[in-house]
Amino acid sequence: MTETIPSKELRKPTILSRIVRRIILAIYKFQGWKIDTRLPKDIKKYVLAGAPHSSNWDFVFFVGATAVEGVKPNFMGKHTLFKGILRNFMLDMGGVPVDKTRSNSAVEQVADEFAARDHLALVMAAEGTRKSDGKWRSGFYHIAQAAKVPIVLAWVSWEDRVMGFSEPMIPSGNYGEDLAKIAAWLRSKRPDYPRYKVLEAQARAIIEGKTEG
Repeated sequence: MTETIPSKELRKPTILSRIVRRIILAIYKFQGWKIDTRLPKDIKKYVLAGAPHSSNWDFVFFVGATAVEGVKPNFMGKHTLFKGILRNFMLDMGGVPVDKTRSNSAVEQVADEFAARDHLALVMAAEGTRKSDGKWRSGFYHIAQAAKVPIVLAWVSWEDRVMGFSEPMIPSGNYGEDLAKIAAWLRSKRPDYPRYKVLEAQARAIIEGKTEG
């Protein structure tokens, strides 16, 4: 089982984490970003799957947007980053330590974290890397299933400085069909965006049995 954050651990956030968050929020506001559709307010735990992941700044602006929405986002990080002087900073920034050397998988470790906490909004770049052509990796889906939490989709348009969020979606267990619904929602926001067309084709291929999820 991964290290969980004790609920009784009451301490002030580190000075560095407070400074970094203020800088992120200032950059977000300075860039003039707007939120098209807002985060659901009635859920406390969910996987926030975002796409496209086209810039190293993506997480910065998701942190800014969620801060405006009153949500502290979380992210997965290598467990070695949560040691020594970095530990409290990483935890304050929303980090969830994952130890890939343990016998239980990363999915199981993160599911344990969901079970241990009252609030957890786990931000994941569903495409995996910035070099993706638009296909999604299924880790976000397996984590949501294992933790029994909904998925909230996030989309972003750098050109227009706009981002938005979907209503929560409960994984049905049919990855291909759910991925098709995800692609349809994203394309409703940016119909001609190439990566979303690739995602739509990926979902169709999974449904037709031409590729595995």
